[in-house]
Amino acid sequence: MSDIWQRSFNIILVILMTIVLWMISSAVPALIFSSGTLLWMVFHHVRHVVALERWLQVSDHTSASIPAGSGAWDDVFAHLARYVRQHSQNQEQLSLALERMRRITSAMPDGIVILDETDRIEWCNPVAELHLGISLSLDAGQQITYLVRQIPFVEYLAARKYSKPLILKQARQQGIIVSLQLVPYGFKQKLLISRDITRFEKVETMRRDFIANVSHELRTPLTVIGGFLETLSADEPINADFNKRALALMTEQTTRMQRLVEDLLVLSRLENEQNKVNDKPVDVASLLRGTLQDAESLSAGRHQVKLNIATQDQLLGSEEELRSAFGNLISNAIRYTPDGGEISIHWEKKEGQGLFFVQDSGIGIEPEHIPRLTERFYRVDSSRSRETGGTGLGLAIVKHVLSRHEARLEITSQVGKGSRFNIWFPARRLISVDQ
Repeated sequence: MSDIWQRSFNIILVILMTIVLWMISSAVPALIFSSGTLLWMVFHHVRHVVALERWLQVSDHTSASIPAGSGAWDDVFAHLARYVRQHSQNQEQLSLALERMRRITSAMPDGIVILDETDRIEWCNPVAELHLGISLSLDAGQQITYLVRQIPFVEYLAARKYSKPLILKQARQQGIIVSLQLVPYGFKQKLLISRDITRFEKVETMRRDFIANVSHELRTPLTVIGGFLETLSADEPINADFNKRALALMTEQTTRMQRLVEDLLVLSRLENEQNKVNDKPVDVASLLRGTLQDAESLSAGRHQVKLNIATQDQLLGSEEELRSAFGNLISNAIRYTPDGGEISIHWEKKEGQGLFFVQDSGIGIEPEHIPRLTERFYRVDSSRSRETGGTGLGLAIVKHVLSRHEARLEITSQVGKGSRFNIWFPARRLISVDQ
């Protein structure tokens, strides 16, 4: 009630003064005074109302200053100024929170698309743009199915069964496989979350191929051994020559399986991230002299095997792993070089780096096969590899050994003329030895 009386004070004062003037003078002066005063009060309020209306018509109220007022309007404009200031602060806080949210979602490894109730794009982060081949600046407000047109996605969106993600190979982004998951929220809105699972799919494919290849590699030896054991277990008498031949073949196949298991164990150890390299100085020259003896034994005089050591520098690394890598490259050169061919083994220092390479005069490799040579069980000629006793894991072992020693492999080959396998070791792994 105090505010009402305070706001009505001027009107009451005018009325009292009009009555006093009427009593002192006459009615005409009193009416003239009251009319003039009321007219001035109306003009005063109209002027402030017009000023308020003009301010309300401004689009950005925060930048436009609030009109100055007098009397009761001074309090009104003061309250309005406090409201605008508070609103501006709240809006600024919301903008900061929204910007933080956008930065967070932009930094996420997963793509996020906000869809409205009609499946139109409201917002997306840069990762989603990459996964789905869309652009927020160009495609905002567009139907998501206009841009991601694969039939499985359209059916997934229409079925509205979002408990399981959809695996989709993106046509726009070659080689990318994404997992899409729709999450309903709010008022008929949805979050479309995309995740790049290309690497996981490749790992799963490698796992399936690995199991299939190991099964295939073991099937033949086991079939041979099982067949001979069944024959030898029969009641019919078997001559000594057959027994000797059977035992020789079973021994050969058993050795083959043993080499396969040993290579698998080596690969498993090399792939174990917790199994760190035990770095020690390795006398490469001495190591290669021992490897040369193994190579000459494997060749059995069928090839000319030469060793050229141009430097006595040593390597910082694991002698066992380096022997395995060098040995696999040398044995491959012997297996794929016809009788009478040449294999040369080299160790030298070039451009500040350590260079080991094996060069042969073998059958060579077609260019399309070279990028895949270090894959497990990949063979250019599977029948020839099995005939020569290879397990298909040698170059995979070489790749992992080099990765653990920060080295890189270069392969050059020409069909019918031979191949060269270079291993480059970084300068920080070289240990200079005064000659």
